[in-house]
Amino acid sequence: MRTVALVVADSLGVGEMPDADRYGDAGSDTLGHIAERTALRIPNLAAMGLASIRSVVGVAEPAVVSGAFGKAATAGVGKDTIAGHWEIAACTVQEAFQTYYGGFPAELMAQYAAATGEGWLGNEAASGTEIIQRLGDEHVATGKPIVYTSADSVFQVAAHEGVIPVERLHALCKQSFEVVRKWGIARVIARPFVGASGAYVRTENRKDIALQPPRETLMDRLVAAGVPTTSIGKIESIYGDRGFSRSVKAGNNTTITQAILDELRRSEGGLVFANLVDFDMLYGHRRDPIGYARALEALDERLPELLSCLGPDDLLLICADHGNDPTAPGSDHTREYVPVLAWRRGIGRIDLGTRTTLADIGATAAEWLGVSAPEGTSFAGMLRG
Repeated sequence: MRTVALVVADSLGVGEMPDADRYGDAGSDTLGHIAERTALRIPNLAAMGLASIRSVVGVAEPAVVSGAFGKAATAGVGKDTIAGHWEIAACTVQEAFQTYYGGFPAELMAQYAAATGEGWLGNEAASGTEIIQRLGDEHVATGKPIVYTSADSVFQVAAHEGVIPVERLHALCKQSFEVVRKWGIARVIARPFVGASGAYVRTENRKDIALQPPRETLMDRLVAAGVPTTSIGKIESIYGDRGFSRSVKAGNNTTITQAILDELRRSEGGLVFANLVDFDMLYGHRRDPIGYARALEALDERLPELLSCLGPDDLLLICADHGNDPTAPGSDHTREYVPVLAWRRGIGRIDLGTRTTLADIGATAAEWLGVSAPEGTSFAGMLRG
């Protein structure tokens, strides 16, 4: 059985979409602005076609490109994790999830308190790393969890692991989810942290709890056909823990990349689906273009090893779910096109053009694995040459 490795380079946008101004994101360009801020050394990604999608300062298009390349628009609404991932898996979000950028309503918070037995600090839109520094001492003193949100439809709960143990925080977030889902919120995230005053740091004991997609996804079709589906990192939680026959825990780009390699080496076929979370979480939201560049270079260094693990009929797909321009104001995602890179053994230079939906990615993975996709137009035929 063939294997498809579908790797989401979380937030690696390649330039504003035509409707970016409606989202406050005119001029956004995650990859382009990173390259303008620092020398970017990504020869292997360039050889797959990343520098052929659009010009990138300091990254020349190689004389020989071995890979299929293009960019894809988000056809649905929003610019958040769930909207992007659901569309990649051929389930486009047509109605925006509810957001509460000004903080959650008093009635919602009262229901949260009744369901969990907990109070709260914060209840505002904030950067997760900033708010734990600002409210961490009060949290440690009072035991009250820190509640915050962002431009995404998300209810985030942060707590020091020495104050609220991880197991309790995860349970608290499950209780919270049953409340906030009724308010149209798509996801709850547990955000544990450790450390002392002035030096609090988040741990990898994060847990996401999300709505299930309202329709069939790529993974649902594969599972129904008896094709193995493996989630690496946070992927499974983005789909409401549905559609995967196996899940591998990994919390950062290094461990996630290693898990992808391990899965490809042992794979007997099917879908291996991973999200490289650090690009978004550590560098996009924190507005760190230099750190983002170094993380891209780290991925680039592992790429030859990843390609070497693919069999003669296997396929690698690399894409993103949205943008997160680290030079833009604020700390939120940006409405951008995403890159689409595809590689198989013996592939030549193939221009996929501009795809009108991220669902084309899922449709391609579906066809490669022998099933039909609920949405999207496959480009698998172009890859076979």
